[in-house]
Amino acid sequence: MDRKTKETLAILISVSLLVNYVETMVVPAVPKIQEDFGTTSTLVAWVTSAFTIVGAAVSPVFGKLGDLYGKRKIYLLSMTFYTLAVVLAGFSPNIDFLIGARAIQGLGFAMFPLSLAIITDILPPEMVATAQGIISGTMGIGTALGLVVGAYIDQDLGWQYAFHIAFVISLILFFLALKLVPETGVRKKAVIDYIGFSTLTSGVILLLVYLTQESSWGWFSVSSLSLLLPGLALLVLFGWYETRAQSPVIELRLMRIRNVMVANLSGLISGIMILALFYGVIYYTQLPRPFGLGLDIISAGLTLAPSTLVMFVVGPLLGRMINRVGPKPILVFGSLVMIGGFYLMIVNRTTSLDVTLDTIVAMVGLLSLMIPIVNMISVSLPPEDRGVGIGMNTLIRNIGSSVGPVITTSIMSSYQGAYVLPFGGTYIVEIFPDSTAFDLIFAVGIIMAVVNIAVSLTTRNYRLGSRKVEEAKAPQVV
Repeated sequence: MDRKTKETLAILISVSLLVNYVETMVVPAVPKIQEDFGTTSTLVAWVTSAFTIVGAAVSPVFGKLGDLYGKRKIYLLSMTFYTLAVVLAGFSPNIDFLIGARAIQGLGFAMFPLSLAIITDILPPEMVATAQGIISGTMGIGTALGLVVGAYIDQDLGWQYAFHIAFVISLILFFLALKLVPETGVRKKAVIDYIGFSTLTSGVILLLVYLTQESSWGWFSVSSLSLLLPGLALLVLFGWYETRAQSPVIELRLMRIRNVMVANLSGLISGIMILALFYGVIYYTQLPRPFGLGLDIISAGLTLAPSTLVMFVVGPLLGRMINRVGPKPILVFGSLVMIGGFYLMIVNRTTSLDVTLDTIVAMVGLLSLMIPIVNMISVSLPPEDRGVGIGMNTLIRNIGSSVGPVITTSIMSSYQGAYVLPFGGTYIVEIFPDSTAFDLIFAVGIIMAVVNIAVSLTTRNYRLGSRKVEEAKAPQVV
């Protein structure tokens, strides 16, 4: 690997680390933001949802634009939106302004799939999986910093300073990226499919808003159906139109390549599993005993931090393993480890140390799914479709991530127990999710992992270190 490639890789890793840090440090700040702006819990939830929804919707769009106009150019554009939005968020005068800034920040989420596409372009095939493992592993370091460092900043300086500090780092990285990230890949000669872009983005946003608001509005309320039905109609229209468009956003024939299909299905399932795990653990650790562990926000973050740090160590190792044995065994292994992690959460969660060890197991399993998924998309698609392919996979994983909290909160609202507190000569009764709720949440994770094994077994295996991958040239349709 030459110096230029190392510099590019270092910048991409640093930016990914920053994004994961910022998006995690927002979470412990949400209660303080609600208090500062005197708003409702429903409205303040959009501080996190706005970023996720916009980021998911634009990932395939920005990926396609990267294929058309150059990944470097669109990467820097995405980074510009992100940097601008971070500084705006730190100076938000009200909750509506903050939510708007976070929505703009979501445009920066496309940096992650674009960086994976750039890495695939600049590295030899046998090094791609390792580099992707490093970038995926930065999610662990970024999450750990967000949960711990971010929580301290939110608590001691205020959530505004968390954004101010992130802006300074973002600005430095932007100028480094401007100087060091090269133009890569093969540009695809085509016209912009405005109808495809608009129907896909609108349909995805409506669907994700529906999933995000389900716990407040209900599955089949008028408000929910006013989002769900138009959203599904737009996605159906998108699928119909793309088969007839001169230059489609997504060539659906490429989505029928066996490993691309497997990666997308596994990505959807993995998204459900990771959010079921995170929501289950975060709620359980902070609920008062005997319903949970009764930890404060920082202590709960410290419980999760070791598992996220392990991801950064394990990521590159898994990347190397893909070169030796291929993605199929790693996918099956990851699903089995996830089963073990969820099972431990059912039978072994009495102390914070128990939860820490359980989540370490589960996060190793999760990373064993994420890296093969991304690698399969990267090597199975031709260079001119790589950006949109990775972006589409990112969208599908985010849809799964939106379903996970819906399942988790629905179970927690269905299985609850009473908590009686003495207060001023009388008693206060509070209702919290009980032990059965968390058992069921983690049982759902086990079921998802079993389904993922079945999906993983249909993978067409390859070894990048021993022979050239031919998926893109000779598609294997499911």
